[in-house]
Amino acid sequence: MIRARQLAKQFGARPVLRGLDLDVQPGRITAIVGPNGSGKSTLIKAVLGLVKPDGGSLHVGDDPVNGIPAYRACIGYMPQIPRFPENLTANEVLALLGDLRGDPASLDTELIDRFGLTAELDKRLGTLSAGTRQKVNAVIAFLFRPELLILDEPTAGLDPVASAILKDKVHRVREEGRTIVLTTHVMSEVAELADYVVFLLDGKVRFLSSPGDVLTATDEPTLERGIARLMREATAA
Repeated sequence: MIRARQLAKQFGARPVLRGLDLDVQPGRITAIVGPNGSGKSTLIKAVLGLVKPDGGSLHVGDDPVNGIPAYRACIGYMPQIPRFPENLTANEVLALLGDLRGDPASLDTELIDRFGLTAELDKRLGTLSAGTRQKVNAVIAFLFRPELLILDEPTAGLDPVASAILKDKVHRVREEGRTIVLTTHVMSEVAELADYVVFLLDGKVRFLSSPGDVLTATDEPTLERGIARLMREATAA
């Protein structure tokens, strides 16, 4: 679903992506992990068309990411920190996005009911709590039934009940054959959700495998400890 070859990006004198090669398999959940500054955010922004790579190639499906925005219609994005117009209600934002993106009859509004959001949708977004705003953020990501979902720290700010509801939704989407890319520092979420783990360091893929294979390769009892060991070994090399 995503194919990067020798992807490079530099900000000033600082290289961030250094010839990155990656294949994200369709119909699977791929977690991208790594220490701060490893290139995770820059890679995601490149996929979204928010950052222009300096070199290499990047495809989403069969479409090259080359400045033509049409491919983004297949992507749903849940940023870690949602930025909404504070003076609009959630219903007004959903209506606006529906007008911009397509047929409102095909919208996926399941999470509105599951989160119990109906009573909150006519309130101005600036008055909502951080957790409620994060729920609206999740609703928007799934709203247009995208073939590719990019979820950046999706459970941040959610209570345990809402977190479980969102994880159940992610599992159902995966069972429908859609593709999910997950970035998170919570290794228990990676162990629970991901089919594959991509470990980035210094702008390159250092490890791509299943969570079970991470445990086997590191001989650690938990994924958190396994990833931590990979980080220590990679930075020491």
